[in-house]
Amino acid sequence: MMGAGKTAVGTALARMLGVPFVDSDQEIERAANMTVAEIFERDGEAFFRARESEVLSRLLAGPPCILSAGGGAFLAERNREEIARHGVAVWLKADLDLLWSRVRHKTTRPLLRTPDPRRTLAELLAAREPIYAQAGLTVEARPHYSIDDMARKVIETLATRPDILETA
Repeated sequence: MMGAGKTAVGTALARMLGVPFVDSDQEIERAANMTVAEIFERDGEAFFRARESEVLSRLLAGPPCILSAGGGAFLAERNREEIARHGVAVWLKADLDLLWSRVRHKTTRPLLRTPDPRRTLAELLAAREPIYAQAGLTVEARPHYSIDDMARKVIETLATRPDILETA
């Protein structure tokens, strides 16, 4: 979910594991030479989601990495299947208050450009949680966790999957 820490935690996780960090939204922006918000504005969400699936398929077929996928990417069954085929999805599960504290001052969230963005966020979270719960692994976010704390929690959780993370 937006604000859960995908980019910050993913970057720290990649550093700790010594693998590249890749952000699918940044890859989409680079390919389109536009921001995600601009793509939404010009071409609509359906167009963006189709490009997002294409980029995810390409990135998942590449070398091992920590891949941060946009909050809406996991909603598509095709994307969930691709992620499971090539790795594991980790849900950074955060409650509404924590998410809102992180996104409320950002202007780069096209889905929150509504008259009541907190309510919109709450509705998105409620609709998405059952799908996010299908992730292979879940790590609970807490307000007092630092970015590195969360990355270490993800590593602990990944270690339960020896097919994904080898431990020495």
